Amino acid sequence: MASPYECILGDELDNLHPRLRTYFGAIPEGSVGRGQGTFDVVGTPRRWLWPALRILSLQGIAFPVWAADVPFDVENRPVVDAAAHTAVAAVRTFHFGARHGGTRTMVDAITAEPSGLVDHLGPSRLLGAELSATVRDGSLRLDSRGLTIRVGRRRMALPRALAPRVALTERFDDDVDRQHVTVILSLPLVGRVYEYSGHFDYAITLEEAP
Repeated sequence: MASPYECILGDELDNLHPRLRTYFGAIPEGSVGRGQGTFDVVGTPRRWLWPALRILSLQGIAFPVWAADVPFDVENRPVVDAAAHTAVAAVRTFHFGARHGGTRTMVDAITAEPSGLVDHLGPSRLLGAELSATVRDGSLRLDSRGLTIRVGRRRMALPRALAPRVALTERFDDDVDRQHVTVILSLPLVGRVYEYSGHFDYAITLEEAP
């Protein structure tokens, strides 16, 4: 089964760094993509935002923290969702210290839909970010074009003037032979409100392998 990135970007994925093609390519049936690394920073130092982030943390979307040097794991699995969209379901485990609540889990699924790539955030898919994808200098850049919120069985688009904007850059750092990810969440008139970034190792392994 093709990955959602292959479905949307096609041959453009060939312009990625060779080591990134494994991450964004298809995961064979019976296998899982596993990564381990350390985030340099997670969260935001703006404590007035933490009450809102605390609500999002209940859905495994974001966390009310400002932490450095956070070990993390990620597992990516290929799925076909209830709407028959090709998807990659990801579980990221943040190993915060006791001061920041211990281990916390972020859940999302990126799907290939008629409108393009969509990142569904939270186990109940509370939020959905429509993404534009660009391959540049061997890296992949994802930028949100709009954000929807799930209300009952319907999805409602948030006004662009109020909707958070997501920017993700995935690149391979040849100097340290590791993959690097940066995610920045910003709000109009406010600026950066949440972020995480760091290096990690990644490989495709059999599902039953530790």
